[in-house]
Amino acid sequence: MSDKGLIKHLTDGEFAQEIKKGVTLVDFHANWCGPCRALAPVLEQVAKEVQGKATIGKVDIDNEQKTAAHFQITSVPTMILFKDGKEVGRLVGLRSADALKEFIQSAM
Repeated sequence: MSDKGLIKHLTDGEFAQEIKKGVTLVDFHANWCGPCRALAPVLEQVAKEVQGKATIGKVDIDNEQKTAAHFQITSVPTMILFKDGKEVGRLVGLRSADALKEFIQSAM
C-alpha cells in the first residue's frame, strides 16, 4: 500500500502543526477496517490531483488514540476537513474520488 509520499501519516505529536495552515483532509482509519483499506487507493488518487492545493493526511486510530479521542472518532473511516487548523467538515464511510475532491474544494 504505497502512497508515494503524497499522504502524510500523522502522529499525536505532530497533528496540530500539520493541519495549522491551508486545507488538509485527514483520514482517521484502522488497519483492521475493510472500508479503510478500500479507501486507500482513492485517497492516493485524490492526493495526486490536489497536490500543491491541499494536503491529505492519515491517522491510525489504534496508534494515535489521543488525536482520535480528541475528535471523537467513533466510526472508521472518518475524514475530517480542516482549513487553517479549524474543522470545516466531516465525512464518515467510503467515498468516491470525485466526492472527496468536491469536499476538499468546498474549503478552498
